Amino acid sequence: MICKYPICPDRIRTIPEQFSWVDHRLVRDRHIELLSHEAAAFYLFLVTVTDCQGLSYYSDASVGRRLGMDEPSLAKAREGLLRAGLVAFRKPLYQVLALDPASCRNEAPARMSGQPSSLKEIFRHLAGGTP
Repeated sequence: MICKYPICPDRIRTIPEQFSWVDHRLVRDRHIELLSHEAAAFYLFLVTVTDCQGLSYYSDASVGRRLGMDEPSLAKAREGLLRAGLVAFRKPLYQVLALDPASCRNEAPARMSGQPSSLKEIFRHLAGGTP
């Protein structure tokens, strides 16, 4: 067994009071391999700024400025995150989703992107079927 020792023991990471971290399953379960560099940067930004429920109200304009992305690049990155099931979005709110199988990945893409669902889809989802 390899013994590991911190290089800088006085700077060992802890979960800060503002509650922000990156789940190691992002790499272990290969979620990160589904993302473009822009989408990965956007995900890191969201993970950093969200609250304990994974919620963030940062505007697209603010995120774009901070990440150096224009509007089309940011929209494409967001679509990659939605498609990968890593975030949900209902303008102006982002939610970083849990990586476990019980997350919102099983919800209809329309609901995750903030589009309205029909009553039929809602009732089917409540009954345990696929939306």
